Amino acid sequence: MEFKHTSVLLNETIESLDIKPDGIYIDGTLGGGGHSYEICRRLKDKGRLIGIDQDEDAIAAARKRLEEFGDKVTIVRDNYCNFKQILDDLGISGVDGIVLDLGVSSYQLDNTERGFTYKYDTPLDMRMDQRQQLTAKTIVNEYDEQALYRIIRDYGEEKFAKNIAKHIAAARKEKTIETTYELNDIIKAAVPARMRVEGGHPSKRTFQAIRIECNRELEVLESSLEDMVNMLNPFGRLCIITFHSLEDRIVKNAFREMENPCTCPPDFPVCVCGKVPYGKAVPHKAILPSQKEIEENKRSKSAKLRVFERI
Repeated sequence: MEFKHTSVLLNETIESLDIKPDGIYIDGTLGGGGHSYEICRRLKDKGRLIGIDQDEDAIAAARKRLEEFGDKVTIVRDNYCNFKQILDDLGISGVDGIVLDLGVSSYQLDNTERGFTYKYDTPLDMRMDQRQQLTAKTIVNEYDEQALYRIIRDYGEEKFAKNIAKHIAAARKEKTIETTYELNDIIKAAVPARMRVEGGHPSKRTFQAIRIECNRELEVLESSLEDMVNMLNPFGRLCIITFHSLEDRIVKNAFREMENPCTCPPDFPVCVCGKVPYGKAVPHKAILPSQKEIEENKRSKSAKLRVFERI
């Protein structure tokens, strides 16, 4: 299957990066190389792009797409949370921009072998990096009922999380839950019929929750943001595209704290904690896709771009 993915908010992201022709840039979620290609087009001889992705298929597709840019491009198969070690290995102490596109790629969703979606009957997998041991099947069959409940409630924001976890725990006593359709049927049985009609596909939130747990998505994001901003050169920019409220909340709150890290009580006339701003969000509100983009790519509907500029 060919790796295909339409980059969301592409023009807005490239414009927000404010690319310097001789700058160094990181694409921490390389995917098929859509954002990276547009960055590389704007780089001169001294410019450089480091592309990072966990997915072997994405790496292969991006390598092919970016081959015309030769030595300007370095591609590393890893998780973006390890970017500091990657830069250290490359002898790089600072960068001029970083892009994270946190969505699951269209390729991953549409590839039946990867088990990311409830739309196809396929083995439960959901690993972005297929070298890792933990799979969706392991989570569904081996996590205790309380852990499943917390994951589905917190990562899926699913109001029927307790009942879904209860049904999963009961079903796996009869037989191991192997496929996406088996899990679908269990979830449908746990969700009231009225909500199945009104609330969209009943499995959407639970599948999201299991995928986030499988790939440690929120943990990785939260632990990486401050380090990424610290690695930016003056006026360098961090651009992050999120696709659901959990990710966006983490990014928005982190940007707010880095813009105003002072911990002094509000009634103190002068700051005494000594914490100074890292930079500022530009703009303060999230950038949303245009109506035209939403019509052309329905998967862009929930996307939000937030940008932080280093002082």
